[in-house]
Amino acid sequence: MGLPESMQVVEITRFGAPEVLRVASRPVPVPAAGEVLIRVEAIGVSRPDSLQRRGMHPPPPGASDVPGLEVAGGIVAVGSGAGDWKVGDAVCALLPGGGYAEYATAPMQQVLPIPAGWSAIEAASLPENMFTVWETVFSRAKLSAGETLLVHGGTSGIGSTAIMLARAFGAEAFATAGGSRKCAACLTMGASLAIDYKTEDFVPRVMEKTGGRGVDVILDIVGRDYVQRSLECMAVGGRLVHLATQGPEKHATLDMSILLKKRGTIIGSSLRWRSPEDKGRITAELLEHVWPKLPARSPIAPLIDSVHPFQDAARVHEYFDSGAHVGKIVLTT
Repeated sequence: MGLPESMQVVEITRFGAPEVLRVASRPVPVPAAGEVLIRVEAIGVSRPDSLQRRGMHPPPPGASDVPGLEVAGGIVAVGSGAGDWKVGDAVCALLPGGGYAEYATAPMQQVLPIPAGWSAIEAASLPENMFTVWETVFSRAKLSAGETLLVHGGTSGIGSTAIMLARAFGAEAFATAGGSRKCAACLTMGASLAIDYKTEDFVPRVMEKTGGRGVDVILDIVGRDYVQRSLECMAVGGRLVHLATQGPEKHATLDMSILLKKRGTIIGSSLRWRSPEDKGRITAELLEHVWPKLPARSPIAPLIDSVHPFQDAARVHEYFDSGAHVGKIVLTT
């Protein structure tokens, strides 16, 4: 049976609040050379989707203007030069855009098999988080067994992935989160310390936990004053990974003497605009180091907050923006 000519997608009609999202009809895309076409079963909701909706995170040139950076489903067509991928393969993929749709194309370098024992809904939570955390925390910041990692926003998709990966590779993870429920979730994921930022200052708690040494790597998705405070609880030779700044204030004031004294490193990163070849290097590392650990579902396990029809994307974005979720929100077709 052939493919349909049209499909449902969720469009951004204008930049703004969640209600700017609407369901529309578009032609089913045709995979170009080096691409595969995926019949989408599940879509991971990520912060870049919310930022794109507000006009703050545009897609790279040539990419679909439909939001959505991670999907899972089955391959239904392949372009020329698409490697070993074939029709019928169950996959998840990192996209430059176009994920909020019934069909989506993906560069072959950014496609991964759905791990054994994982459903498509569960696998849709993997690509954006795994690519980001592996590249920044492990490849660039070089978190190693026996070291300590402080994760800000421990119940976010990025944060929860970082906690579980740290545990899987022999590091100890601490986390900050808002409220007792989220702190309890961080401990369940494998963090040995969870600090409620609404009621406690994380700096003295971290220094107490480490005997005054500080932590080796810090993963920051908050920004603002967290950058300076993170430096204060960084160990000598520590690395601060900065991925995002929450809220309208984009600036941070730093006492650079602390960074110099601690011989520290600040690492910035952005993934979406990088080439398929560059992302393919990360894919290869994930396949070698991380994917063999996933079938066991421990200590790296799916953490799904909730599942919704993708036609409800506007309501889902309202929930996502509230920050009440723990783990990944997934849309299904």
